[in-house]
Order: sequence, then structure tokens, then C-alpha cells
Amino acid sequence: MTNIEQMQEQRLEALRLTKSGTPKLPSNPFFGVGPITDATTDEVDSRLRRIAFDTWIEKTYRKFDDKGNDIGGFTTAEISRSMHRGYPADKILTDMMRAIHRYFHFPKANRMAVGLGGGHSGYTVCVQHLMNANDASQRVYVDTPRPESDPARAAGFFRQSWATQLIEMQRFAEKGCESRIHFAASEGVIPAASELSALGVSIFVGVGHETTGANAYTSREIHELLNWIDGDPANRHAVFDATSMLGAMPWEPELVDAVMAKCCLFMPFQKAIGGVSGYFVASFTPHALALVEKNQQNPAWAIPRQLKIAPPIDARQPLSAKRSVDAGPFYDAAEDRMLGGVINTYSALAFAETTFGLLQSEARVGSVVELNKRSAANRAVIDDWVESHPLFSLTVTYAERRGAAVTLLKVEDAGITDPAIHARIIARSKQLLGYEGFTHPNGAFEPGLDAARYVNAFPGTPGDYRAWVGGIREPADIVALLENLQYAYLRAKIVVIEEELAKQGVTFAAPVKAGAMVRKDDPEHAYTVLIADLVGLRLGVDGQPDNSEIRTYVEEKGGVFHAGPIGDRAALEKGRIHFFYQPNLSTEAEILPQTDKGQYDALIAAATFIPKASVFPFGGVRIGAGTGNMGSASWGGGNGEGGEAPLMNTPGINSRATAQMAMKAILKVVPDLPVDRLHQMVANGDFDTGRQLKDFPTAKLEGRKIAILGYGNIGREVAKLAKAFGMKVVIYARQHHQRWIESEGFDYAANPVEAATGADVLSVHIGLGRLDAATGVYSNAGFVDTQVLDAMNDGAVMVNYDRGEVVDAAALDQALSSGKIAHAAIDADLFKDAETGKLSGPMVPYLPLEERHKGKLELLPHAAADTDHPSRVTGAKQAVDQIFDVIRFKSVTNLKGDLPEGYVSAGGRTPAGIGRVTKRVVSEISGNSELLDELRRTSEKVAAIVGALSVVSDPSHRDRLVDRYTGLLAENAGRQRAILEQLGLYGPAAE
Repeated sequence: MTNIEQMQEQRLEALRLTKSGTPKLPSNPFFGVGPITDATTDEVDSRLRRIAFDTWIEKTYRKFDDKGNDIGGFTTAEISRSMHRGYPADKILTDMMRAIHRYFHFPKANRMAVGLGGGHSGYTVCVQHLMNANDASQRVYVDTPRPESDPARAAGFFRQSWATQLIEMQRFAEKGCESRIHFAASEGVIPAASELSALGVSIFVGVGHETTGANAYTSREIHELLNWIDGDPANRHAVFDATSMLGAMPWEPELVDAVMAKCCLFMPFQKAIGGVSGYFVASFTPHALALVEKNQQNPAWAIPRQLKIAPPIDARQPLSAKRSVDAGPFYDAAEDRMLGGVINTYSALAFAETTFGLLQSEARVGSVVELNKRSAANRAVIDDWVESHPLFSLTVTYAERRGAAVTLLKVEDAGITDPAIHARIIARSKQLLGYEGFTHPNGAFEPGLDAARYVNAFPGTPGDYRAWVGGIREPADIVALLENLQYAYLRAKIVVIEEELAKQGVTFAAPVKAGAMVRKDDPEHAYTVLIADLVGLRLGVDGQPDNSEIRTYVEEKGGVFHAGPIGDRAALEKGRIHFFYQPNLSTEAEILPQTDKGQYDALIAAATFIPKASVFPFGGVRIGAGTGNMGSASWGGGNGEGGEAPLMNTPGINSRATAQMAMKAILKVVPDLPVDRLHQMVANGDFDTGRQLKDFPTAKLEGRKIAILGYGNIGREVAKLAKAFGMKVVIYARQHHQRWIESEGFDYAANPVEAATGADVLSVHIGLGRLDAATGVYSNAGFVDTQVLDAMNDGAVMVNYDRGEVVDAAALDQALSSGKIAHAAIDADLFKDAETGKLSGPMVPYLPLEERHKGKLELLPHAAADTDHPSRVTGAKQAVDQIFDVIRFKSVTNLKGDLPEGYVSAGGRTPAGIGRVTKRVVSEISGNSELLDELRRTSEKVAAIVGALSVVSDPSHRDRLVDRYTGLLAENAGRQRAILEQLGLYGPAAE
């Protein structure tokens, strides 16, 4: 890649390979935290795990009085404040050691030590106790090259440090001799049993593991090692660094069991489990323990107290007393107990978290046998993927030697021959894989994918990316990692080439910012929109409905507001959206002459019925939820199905207004106190409270049952108001709404009769449903029938502020006659032909009932939703927004029915607190950092206080908490609810 033309070709090829965008992200971006992790996917999952851990602590570690009675659980706060000795700290330590011993299938004959520090400390423990410079006959074999030899130079200090410790111990011991140590020719190779025997080796040290080199031992090598041990088990010992091996041994289970039984293994657990302080454990065979005790009677070097596993039996004589493994920090599985120990600064919580983590891993993955199988399976997934992706190769070429916990990948890019350029690309790719991202020379920024952190190869190792891929991860996560590595490399290659080209004077224009909406409207076209309904219900100074708020809003957005119909279209300013306001259009005869030839590109309407033959090529918005009046064939009629333009609505805009009117209808008759009569009696001075009040008994709403049919925006708002009055709320809706209904504290009914049974009030909000084209009947017509009404209490109240057709008028007539229904309130459309005077609309069947049941029936002309000026204005503003988006960006908000070709859906939009909680709502909330921070603080205080009260069992301790925190709890619970309501986080989630 030496000339501009070659660099341009390389850049274009990388652009082509990444044009489909970013791959799917792994569920967890941390690929450097060991084969056994807590496996939490994100910050929420991690916090939930912490809560689960606290709960587990409280249930597992109990307090007992002096008679052995359970008096409550220990809390994490108590354990963190307590000492590391005594109960429950000693039990926590024992539980952890038992869990590790059991989970990894260590045999009961092998004891397991515990000490402070990480992997190097565990290594030191094993080496210092097993190797003895005073024994001239002892020979050690290390499966890594001699430090500072040519094969070892590339590994850096970290890899060489293991073997360096052995040399230094022999070199500086009085009777030491470093020639007693034999080193391998290359890392991670176990010689044949005969070769080890010929060398006179008595201790084999395996440190050429996958952690750095991504290589594993083959089954044949392990068999050879075990055969060597079996030749003289009392005097031959093998010790492995098992940091990567545990849970990732790709051998047959019987061979794994043999390794666990016949070899010593040390492993740091502070990384593998996620504890808050570092420690290691080391498993020793009985023969190894015998060697340790023998060595400590004639030690060659001093061992630090925290690492000592053969401490003095008599603590008062630390120098002269006999040292024994029976006094050391061991877990004895045969006796299921800890044998003394000198580790005395450990974190009890860290040890408890290890136990908890192992239990969770076991529940999620299964036994360690399954974990090993999954590790091997994931290794096969990587092999298959790399085979079909020539950009990458595996540094371990021999398949059986490839690690099952760690993978090391190298990029094979023939187009990049300069090592410095290659290194820059790899470094930049890791910026993109993490959170930093990178900036192109033209200023365009690519944000970090947060797909894979800690994928750095150790210095000197022959690879570019290194990642832990043990069995705790799902195969899909492994593939996602690999896809992201490839994508990040190619994107990094692009930016590095651009940097090189910039040095040659070649630049590139900055692309459109990611996420920016691209204009798709024609600047040479004047767009026209018909507004066929009132956009404001408040009267202006001229006595006419005031449209000034919407006019101003349109103009602020760059549109033009016209009062009246379209005139000379050619005279309209091009590139602008023109709104023509005609709120008095009503009949088909008035509408069609203006709309039958597509004179208007789009439509905004509320209650006006739009004829089928009206043409609006860019779509329409109905102010409100129901779209039955939007009959234009441009979008396929009121269902919005099969058209060429999108049909939209503004759900939730008038939900509260409608719900409040429904409650007003109920409150007119319940409580049934004759307010007008009492007013007149009081005004006339004709009432004695003490004597006459008993003559006017009444029952309040509190405690009465209201049945609500439908869990849409209005039904839910009615339910919330009824609950505020203390009513028992029962809601009928489709079964998948049940979880949300019950989450808000309402009762769920599986059918309308069940909901209505024993109800004092019925409120209907189910909508007309789908229109049957063959019969011309809506699916919910007559939904409230005799069965539903008969199930209610005698003298009940029915409110239908939905659609008139959903109630069977004949059944209501019968219920009013029998007294089953004492009062009914109906709100439905009524139309009158100006010439003939003929009435039409859903209200017509109710008119005869009003004659027969005077005073029991209240009829409204579909006015409940249209009596609120602010909601009509808000709905009109939202409709204007939707029209702008659909014309300018082909972006559809609140789609009703089918999405036409060429358009994209922008999801739903409702006022805060109304309707479903959508991802869009939560996304908008996440941008309000100040309010979100306050919600977090209040929620954490509520959770902390409630958590403490739930776990503390001692009455006096609980009383102290109550005295201390009652005010804080009430204050923050109130503020929490207020913020949640303000943010619109109450309600069902969008599915």
C-alpha cells in the first residue's frame, strides 16, 4: 500500500465490506475477565444481581439466640462491618471452599488451601512449598522456555516471570542450584512420561497455559503426564496454573477427573468470580501435602505468613514449633471443615460472592462437566467461523492445542504490508470495539461499539486480539464477538488509510451525521394540507374559534397557514408546506369537489367524515384515536389497510378529557344525594341538620365496584380516576393485558360478564373493532348485551362514552325498564341533513329510549372528547408535526394500518403518562439527566429503607430504623411517584 491509487482501492473495499452497518453486539462486552464470570449483561443486570446477592445473604446466614432460635438474617451491611473471624465469617469461608471443591469435582482426598493475593501468589505458594533447594536430588520441569532465551524473549516479563521465580529461588538459596530446573523448548508442551523419567524430574510445573498463549494441552500429553505420575505417585507431583483450565478443559470427562485428582492446581478467584478483594485457592494431593510437611521441617527459604500453608502448630513458638499442614488454611472435604489457618484479613463478602457466583453459574450452565463441554463447543464455533473468514487466522495452528478458554486471533490482510500501519489499525480497532471510538480526518466521529473490551494480546505474542470465550458464554455471543472484531478492523483500516491519504493532500467530505433525518421532499414543489376540523375550541376576540396557536406553530416550523380553500396553486411558494384551514367542511358534497383530484397532498381531521373518493397522496392524520371517519381510499379507509399513503392518529390526546367527562356523568347520580333539593331547602331556611339529615341517606363511591371494558388510553384513565375515588376497579381486556392491569393495582376479568358481575358502575371503552366489509358491521357492535347488563347490581349506572354501537340499545331499554340500570349516559354522533331534517348516526337508536325513560338517560352528541381546548390544540400541534415528518422525511408516527412502501415507521407518540410506555418515551427520559438523577436518588433511598425494614427482624432494631427513616421514606416515596408520573412511566409497556 504505497501509492494513492492502492490506498483508495483498499479504502473502497473496506467501505464495501462494512456498508451493511454494525453487527449484532455481544450481550456482554467484557472479554477479558476469565472463563467464569458473573455473566451479567449490563448495568441493570449487574444491579439486579447485587440485589439478589443481598437477598441470598440474608436468607443463607441467619442469627440465632442462645437457645438456637432463628431471630433473623445477617445483612451485607452487618457482614461488611464485622470482623473476618467468628460467626458467620467462618461459615462463609467454609461454604465458599466447599462450593469450589464440589463444583469443580476435586476429590475428597485432596485438601484445598486459601490465601491472599492473585495468580502469582498462588503460584508462589505451590512452588515455595513443593520445591526445596536443600534437596539436591529434586528435579523440576517447567513447560515454558528458559527466561531470556530466544524462544522466551517475545513473551515479555509477565510470561517469563513464572519461570524467573524458580530460578531466583534456586539461585539465591544457600544450597540452591538452578541446573536442577529443566525448561521446555516452547510454551505449553508436556514431554512424554519416559522423557520426564529420564530427566529424573520429581515436580512438573505447568504454566504455559491459555491465559496468555491461547494454547491448551492435548489429551495425549495429559495421558503421558498422568502415566508419569502413576509410575511413582508418592514422589512425582504435577502442579498447574489453572486460571484458565478450570471450566475449560477440552478433554474427556474421565481425563478431567484424573487431572483434578492426581495434580495440584492453583487459581486466583478475585477475577474469575468478581469478588471485591484478591485471593487464591490451591488444591493439593495427599502425596503433595506429605512433601510440603517434609520440606517445612527443613525449609530452604522463608515463606510470608499470608502464603504459609504449613504454619507452626504452637502459635507461641513461630520459629521453633513443628510446622504442619494440619494447622494450615485448608478445607478438608472428607471432614467438611476448615483446618485452622493464618489467613485473617480476608473479605467475608468476597468469599460469599464467590459461593453465590458458583451457584448462579451452576443454575445457568449446569455442572462443571457441562461448562467444559460448552467451552469445547465454543472453541469449535471459533474454528468454523475463522475457516470461512480469511481475514483472520488462529495463532495456535494445531487444532487440538487451541485453548477452550482463551482465543488468540491474527489478522491476515494482504493489503497491509507495513507493520507500523498494521499496528495502528489494530490499535484504532480496539478504540472502536471499546467506548472511545475514533474521529476521521474530515471530522466525522464513529462512536465506540462497546462490543468487546480487553481484547489485547500480551506483548510479544503472535496475535492481534485475545479474548476469553469460556463455556459461560453462549455461542451466539462468540459469533457476535468475531463479527465485531472483523467490522472494527475494517472500519479502523478506513480511518488509518484516510489519515495516510490526508498526508498526500487527499480529503473526503464529511458524511451526514449518524441518526440525522434526510430530507426527501422536493424543493420545487409547494405542498398542500387540508385542515378539515377545528384546531382550537376557545373563542377569540371576534367570537369565533381561535386558531392562533396552531397558526403560530405552523409558521414557527416553516410552514404557511391559510384561512380558506386553496386558490392558485402556481402562486404558492415552493419548498414550503401550506396548510389550508376549513373547519366548517362537513358533508361529502362540500368535501369532494376540493379533494377528488388530489388537490391537497395531505389531510388533518378530527370528527369530519372523509369520503372514500377523496385523494390525499401523502397521507392523513386524525386528531384523536379512532380513525373510522377517515374513509379516503388513499390509505385504504378507516382501517388504514391497502392504501398508498399512511394513515395516522394522535392517540391519548383527549383521553383525560373523555375520562373526566365519564366521571362527571357518574358523579351526577352517585352518590345519589339530591343536591338541588337540599340547596333549595337550605336557601329557604327550611332545614334542620340535626333532625332532618337522617332523611337523606346516600352511599359514596368508595368501596363500590366499577367494571371497565377495555384497557386503551381512555379506559385506563377512567380506571385511575375511579381508583382515586376509592372504587374497586375491575377491567376486562384481552388476556395479554392482564400483567399490566394487575401491575397498576386493578383487578383483571377474563370476559365482560365476569367484569360486570356485582358491578355498581359500567364504563365502556373498547372501540368499534374491525369493520366487516361483507356485512358492513363492526366486530364490537352490540358488545354490551343483556348478559352483561343482567350481571350488574340492581340500580347500577352505565356510561358509554365510546361508540354508540357497542351497546345493544334494546338490551339497555330492557335494563332501564327492569331497574337493573338506574341511569345511563351515552355520548355518540348525531347528524342532521340540512335539507330533509333526517337524523342519522349512532345516537339514533337511543332517541326512543329517552322518551320512555325520562330522567334516566343522558345523551350527548359525541362531545366528551371535544370539550377540552388544550387537548384539541395539543392534538393539532402533534398532527402538524406528523404531517411535516411524513412529507419531509417519509417518517410515519402513530401509524394506523399498513406502512406504505417508501416510508419508515417512527413508532408511537402519546402525551406523558397516557397510553403505553414506549421505548421512545424511555429514550426521551434518558436525555433528561437532571430529572433522571433525582429519580435515581429517590428510588435508591426508598429501596434502601424498604430493604432494611424487610430484613431486620429484631423489634428494637426495627424500631430504631422506623424512628430514623419514616420521614425520609415518605418524602422520597412521594417524590418518586411524582417524578414517575411526570415522566410518564406508569402504564403498560408497548409490545
